[in-house]
Amino acid sequence: MMRLYKVHHRLPHFSSSCCCLLHPFSLGNARFPSSTLRSFRHLRTDSTNLFKPAMSAFRFNRLVPVNSSLAEDGSTAGNGSANASLTFAEDDDESVIGVKYRVPPPEIRDIVDAPPLPALSFSPLRDKILFLKRRSLPPLAELARPEEKLAGLRIDGKCNTRSRMSFYTGIGIHPLMPDGSLGPETEVSGLPDGVKINFVTWSNDGKHLTFSVRFEEEESSSSKLRVWVADVETGMARPLFQSPDIYLNAVFDNYVWVDNSTLLVCTIPLSRGDPPKKPLVPSGPKIQSNEQKTIVQVRTFQDLLKDEYDEDLFDYYATSQLVLASLDGTVKEVGSPAVYTSLDPSPDEKYILISSIHRPYSFIVPCGRFPKKVDLWTADGNFVRELCDLPLAEDIPIASNSVRSGMRSLNWRADKPSTLYWAETQDGGDAKVEVSPRDIVYTQPAEPQEGEEPEILHKLDLRYGGISWCDDSLALVYESWYKTRRTRTWVISPGSKDVSPRILFDRSSEDVYSDPGSPMLRRTSTGSYVIAKMRKENDNATYLLLNGNGATPEGDIPFLDLLDINTSSKERIWESDKEKYYESVVALLSDQKEGDIHINDLKILTSKESKTENTQYYIQSWPDKKLCQITNFRHPYPQLASLQKEMIRYERKDGVRLTATLYLPPGYDPLKDGPLPCLVWSYPGEFKSKDAAGQVRGSPNEFAGIGPTSALLWLARRFAILSGPTIPIIGEGDEEANDRYVEQLVASAEAAVEEVIRRGVAHPNKIAVGGHSYGAFMTANLLAHAPHLFCCGIARSGAYNRTLTPFGFQNEDRTLWEATNTYVEMSPFMSANRIKKPILLIHGEEDNNPGTLTMQSDRFFNALKGHGALCRLVILPFESHGYSARESIMHVLWETDRWLQKHCVSNTSEVSADIGKNKDGEGKEVTDIENKAVAASGGGGAELADDIESGQFYSKTRSLMWMDSDLSNIFNILSNFNCTASLIYSTLPTTRIQRQESEGEVVEDGDGDGDGDGDGDGDGEIEDAEEDTPAPTMEEDIEVDDKLELLKEHKELKMTKVSSVDEFKAQGDGKMEEKKMNGCDVTKGKWVYDESYPLYTNGSCPFIDEGFNCGTNGRQDKDYMKWKWQPQDCDFPRFNAAKMLDLISGKRLVFVGDSINRNQWESMLCMLMSAVKDPKKVYETHGRRITKEKGNYSFKFVDYKCTIEYYVSHFLVHESKARIRQKRRPTLRIDAIDHGSSKWKGADIVVFNTAHWWSHFKTKAGINYYQEGNQVHPKLDVSTAFRKALMTWAGWVDRHINPRKTRVFFRNLAPSHFRGGLWNSGGHCMEATWPLNDTSGMEYPEKNRIVEEVILQMKTPVTLLNVTGVSAYRIDGHPSIYGKKPGTRYSSNIQDCSHWCLPGVPDTWNEILFFHLQSKEKSKYHSKFRL
Repeated sequence: MMRLYKVHHRLPHFSSSCCCLLHPFSLGNARFPSSTLRSFRHLRTDSTNLFKPAMSAFRFNRLVPVNSSLAEDGSTAGNGSANASLTFAEDDDESVIGVKYRVPPPEIRDIVDAPPLPALSFSPLRDKILFLKRRSLPPLAELARPEEKLAGLRIDGKCNTRSRMSFYTGIGIHPLMPDGSLGPETEVSGLPDGVKINFVTWSNDGKHLTFSVRFEEEESSSSKLRVWVADVETGMARPLFQSPDIYLNAVFDNYVWVDNSTLLVCTIPLSRGDPPKKPLVPSGPKIQSNEQKTIVQVRTFQDLLKDEYDEDLFDYYATSQLVLASLDGTVKEVGSPAVYTSLDPSPDEKYILISSIHRPYSFIVPCGRFPKKVDLWTADGNFVRELCDLPLAEDIPIASNSVRSGMRSLNWRADKPSTLYWAETQDGGDAKVEVSPRDIVYTQPAEPQEGEEPEILHKLDLRYGGISWCDDSLALVYESWYKTRRTRTWVISPGSKDVSPRILFDRSSEDVYSDPGSPMLRRTSTGSYVIAKMRKENDNATYLLLNGNGATPEGDIPFLDLLDINTSSKERIWESDKEKYYESVVALLSDQKEGDIHINDLKILTSKESKTENTQYYIQSWPDKKLCQITNFRHPYPQLASLQKEMIRYERKDGVRLTATLYLPPGYDPLKDGPLPCLVWSYPGEFKSKDAAGQVRGSPNEFAGIGPTSALLWLARRFAILSGPTIPIIGEGDEEANDRYVEQLVASAEAAVEEVIRRGVAHPNKIAVGGHSYGAFMTANLLAHAPHLFCCGIARSGAYNRTLTPFGFQNEDRTLWEATNTYVEMSPFMSANRIKKPILLIHGEEDNNPGTLTMQSDRFFNALKGHGALCRLVILPFESHGYSARESIMHVLWETDRWLQKHCVSNTSEVSADIGKNKDGEGKEVTDIENKAVAASGGGGAELADDIESGQFYSKTRSLMWMDSDLSNIFNILSNFNCTASLIYSTLPTTRIQRQESEGEVVEDGDGDGDGDGDGDGDGEIEDAEEDTPAPTMEEDIEVDDKLELLKEHKELKMTKVSSVDEFKAQGDGKMEEKKMNGCDVTKGKWVYDESYPLYTNGSCPFIDEGFNCGTNGRQDKDYMKWKWQPQDCDFPRFNAAKMLDLISGKRLVFVGDSINRNQWESMLCMLMSAVKDPKKVYETHGRRITKEKGNYSFKFVDYKCTIEYYVSHFLVHESKARIRQKRRPTLRIDAIDHGSSKWKGADIVVFNTAHWWSHFKTKAGINYYQEGNQVHPKLDVSTAFRKALMTWAGWVDRHINPRKTRVFFRNLAPSHFRGGLWNSGGHCMEATWPLNDTSGMEYPEKNRIVEEVILQMKTPVTLLNVTGVSAYRIDGHPSIYGKKPGTRYSSNIQDCSHWCLPGVPDTWNEILFFHLQSKEKSKYHSKFRL
């Protein structure tokens, strides 16, 4: 098979001022009117890509639109321009910065300069594929060509087309063989050298191609576009017109196939002379008037007409002469010259809809709102009738869903030969007017009978959004309303008035989880597209194919459903791979025959990709679903082929769930390499509900496409990239989202930064933020209001002063005068005095995007400079909103890399030390009048930014300040309570460095302290900003009075506890005496058989991993599930899942420890699920499945806003490595807490355990294994090491756990029951099916005594979950040989008699935990452990 290449690039991006129509994908030369295009994706939410601005809205972007050109935003990565006209400077001499264009380092430049990949297009008959060959990035000289800015357009007068067009350099034609492979390429020949190709279009029968051609531009005439035609079989191309004087006018529409041998072409009128000359002296002043007091509110459009000369110039370039041209050379002019904007033949090729615009023009709106006329012509060019002539539309309200009044969306019915349909508003186009119906859809034949009025097809109460046609019995009509995000799909029968319309789908457009997908369309013989009807054998039902993104909490899983249109029942017939690949349905290929498609004849085009594998295309055929790969694209940037990608989930402080895509460089290992500099790149989006904002969009398995200015380029510079972290701005109910913009923006950014720091992949002081357009606006706001998060920012082509866009921006419908505070508070320009972190501003000098005038960056820079901010402004000559010239792109990358290296990689100031603490009241009040609006938004005062910049604002200082300032006062107060000062002294962390002679010498760890953690403090902990002495949140802050209460409790403890641990133990005849809680000693009792158990089953709980799933793995006896623990002195309450969920509502319940604790954690998940009404509202926040391999999990219970988490830590201390006799060997740092400890902090309930791994086998018998400081002990017994490790854990708890917030439990040892040996020497328990009758012969474990002794010495209250005695009876509860599925099961020689089957014994541990949590009476026994 030929090796082909795939292109990743964006569709052309035109503003709303553009009147032209672009086709979203290339499947032959199908004509899709605007409403039909919308219907393709209408059932999919418009919010799908709020956080993926570089991706197209639907998967058809995988096939490039061949019949449209690429605008400046659509340029793609390519190799260096061979004819670049400017020189590049390679040196980094500061004296020449800004003088010459620069290039980034080779590792970035090589990716951008990679050879471009061809675009693909299928023929109408699906038997051939075009390979459209592309060039590299254009040179700046092309952008420097003169252009006219007229009526919202930019016109290249020399070519008489839109300026800044990209083009193709050649066309290859490949036949698609019967076996699905590609045949040999036929190159389109006969073209001049250096040809530039645009507007490639198939004839309806697939036998010919048409395209425009332009040549080198030395001669003025040769730069104009000519129309060429090529024979598909031979590849031979020739000019369509024999006359050399006929040129294409491509300012608006260009040409269409009227039939298989005739085209209707927009040409430059032969009678056109030279362009009008601008008078040296104007005839008068420029005057605009509103003496009629008309309310006209418009957005900030650019490139508008300015005077009469501009009007004449617009007419000169936009006016076309329509010409009918046949392949045999016949040419016929039709109609008069006019500004034709669209040409649309009817399906039966008998009529043509001709749209045009005419005067009077406007100086305040673009051409899309000029007076518009739609006429009906015959195919041979004769006028039939005028359909509408709409007046100038300057007064369309700015509110969302406001539209032009009169006929709109006028199109041909795809299922009829020549029937028209359109919509008309009933509210005057004003969305604020309440009326029912709001829109009416009409239909009418092309040539109605005399007196025949348009027929009402459907009435809508929301705004009309398009129709998908099928036949007279079926069509789908779409309506939506942005303010409420409501979208509805109606089923109508166009040919049966007696059949009432009914709603098929009624949902929120934001709710991507409920998106049912879009109906797949089949191509008809006329080239139109209608809904594909499916049928089954011996089944008379009518089925549609729904092609959906399949959004789920685990990411998108695209699907294909069969929908019974009458019953609405669905059957899934195809679904993407979930584990490694991302697959999607691109198009329906089994549509060569008319009529319904039998399911066994179904054939689809699919794409398949993974995180590291480029997208390939396949043809899949039913009934056996045989796959045939038709492309074999190579990796576009092999140097990043092994990049690491993960879709991560986390939560904002207000409970909104967030997602982001985390990219890490190839070969990166966080344990070896430590945290990286990080670049956060994002774009905010608006939502009406928290639930919708928290939904996952995108797939973790999608290929990482890297564009020429992508943030992912910095993976090659060893950055961590947090791409597209969701920044939802939510306005629920009547609340306007932007009224809390800053607050929500900062909260989302804080959550993202906290997550990458928590994961250990981002250095807290080296996190940069960046964005383009609205993302630049975001960046500036974050540097103003959250300087504690980021070390620097990169803002490209942004708008920073919202008062310059007074009639709305983005989705803001209110004007500046209606929402003055919002406009001011949102504008980073108004907070320029607060921006103290370095910010790089980049802007195209010719930005034409509404709102983002170049002036925005100019004025923002001046404001920053006026306050002494560290800032830099780069203006790119000739560039628009997106950057396209190679010189510009390379320089942008150089500027960005320089900024990141200088202000991120090299940053040493502590910028992130107090994440989440930048709140009102922590900085001084801003008193300047210009700062009041901003200070009220939650960002803190100006002094706060100064403090952070100088490195004075961080958590350690805050905590130590309390201790320094209040220590003497507290000491005096304590004297009144007769307390010793040692209690206060014990709150101060101390560091001891022991140096002993041993055979083990620790290797330098890179920071000089020898502790292995890389942070230079010698304590063995990898610290984030809060690691050593965390500053509590405002809610958690322990005031002096509260501290005194705790200290009084310490005093009472010292007075009442037993004098020694030995004396305490003696009270229980050598065993730990268990104290009663609420009069119930839960540790003394017996197991009783209870038929009402278990509390759940193997089938009802999806969270039991294979190792504990004994019933599923083949264990036949079920009695082990039926036992209930009955305390001897009281009734033990049965576990109540609903009450437990209420107890932990809004909280984090965290289990930390070895696999036995995972046993208990999985049990808790299963027990809680019995109270959950909707299982879909319980999910793992990182999308992980429970296995033995992955150690950390967090399950979110949405309705209760709580998480049940598990973090693996076998020893609770750090498993490390040291050099021993010239080799690096595993060691255990018994003086350093586990490196995952930062994840434990902030929990509301935390259950610790360790014991299972403290064996001579797992700890290498203590020989050269235990490490303290720089020394490895040659020999140390397990008990001593265990005690030291527990003391390390206890110290960490006392330093980092806030007892007012967090309740701490420690579960002691759960006994094993190996008989006849150990786990690896024949130990067994398989024969046990009943509990033991007596456990008196079992010794009380020494590790339990050590746990109790350590807890007694702690200042933090810890509740002991003593499960040893309870579990000692249950020899029957272990998996034995049933820890694996049949066929992979353990042999009888290797049995698991340590872990526990589920359901089973760990359920009782959780009942004990529940008992403690629901008990409202505090234990009066003040020991440091409770029962």
